[in-house]
Amino acid sequence: MKLKSIIIGLVMILCAGAAIFALTKWHREFSGGDDDEGGSEEKTEAVITVQTGTLQRMTLHRYIHGYGTIEPAPATADQPAAGGPVSSPTPGVVAKVNVVAGQEVKAGDTLVELNSGTASFNYAKAEVERQKQLFANQNTSLKNLQDAEAQLASLQITAPVSGTVTRLSVKPGAAIDANAMVAEVIDLNHLAVSTQVPAEDGAQIKPGQPLQIGESTTTSVSFVSPAIASSDNTILILAMVPPNTGLRPGAFVPIKIVTDARENCLVAPAESVVMGEDGKSFIVLAKGAEAAQVEVKTGLRENGWVEIEGSDLKEGGTVVTVGAYGFPKEAKIRDAKAVEKESASTNAAPEK
Repeated sequence: MKLKSIIIGLVMILCAGAAIFALTKWHREFSGGDDDEGGSEEKTEAVITVQTGTLQRMTLHRYIHGYGTIEPAPATADQPAAGGPVSSPTPGVVAKVNVVAGQEVKAGDTLVELNSGTASFNYAKAEVERQKQLFANQNTSLKNLQDAEAQLASLQITAPVSGTVTRLSVKPGAAIDANAMVAEVIDLNHLAVSTQVPAEDGAQIKPGQPLQIGESTTTSVSFVSPAIASSDNTILILAMVPPNTGLRPGAFVPIKIVTDARENCLVAPAESVVMGEDGKSFIVLAKGAEAAQVEVKTGLRENGWVEIEGSDLKEGGTVVTVGAYGFPKEAKIRDAKAVEKESASTNAAPEK
């Protein structure tokens, strides 16, 4: 009986020892310990997969964006207004319409003929011819001739400028009032774009600054109003439209005005510039397989690029783009493109 108890005790001791050994080995394997060399620890350094870009030098611009309306160019010291609505000088009935919408006309061409309660257009025209002949033969006075010409002028509506009839609002037989609009004539090669900008932006805008209309038309600011519209606190800006652009009066178009340009400035991809918790901007500058945060001062932004200033920065430097947000102060990196190439190469390798 004693022998049996002793044997059972030895078995239990052996089992306990085996369990302790197994538990110790498991702990060493999962805690990074060394089994046979004094338990020395080996440090494992994380490698972060990122995408990278390159610092470059280019010219960046500051813009004021808005929308403008294409309209006839206003009169200047060198050129008359480019046209607009044409109204009737007197009440009457439309006797004849001499043009159609889209027709080219010359300044002074008769667009519409009127009959009034006192005379018809044809009678007034014939009377002018009669008075001219009488005056040439000294059988009438200059006043009579001038009165006949004034009566004819009141019964004809003429083109104020050479251009295109863009609108026609009357038909023969229609009765119209004085100052009623009957047509619109515009010189389509003499247009302007007008826009209203917030007063706080107006201080940055000056005549001569580049202004872009839509995607491809470039001109310059020609007029900045000295007055602020009290209704909406805006300032009127005008720019002449170059001829043959295809832009039409009344079109509502996007515009942008260049208020600043920085030439040959150092720029970084916009996604590489990150703002930290302290409100300061930084980029992650890569040198080989290592990368670290570098504080930068930002400037102009345009088309996915940001102007930057900072220490140890130069053209051609590599910066982290995708992966820069949340990046530690410094770490080892590997380029995602290189990883993709390695994976593609491995997958393409023939099986042995």
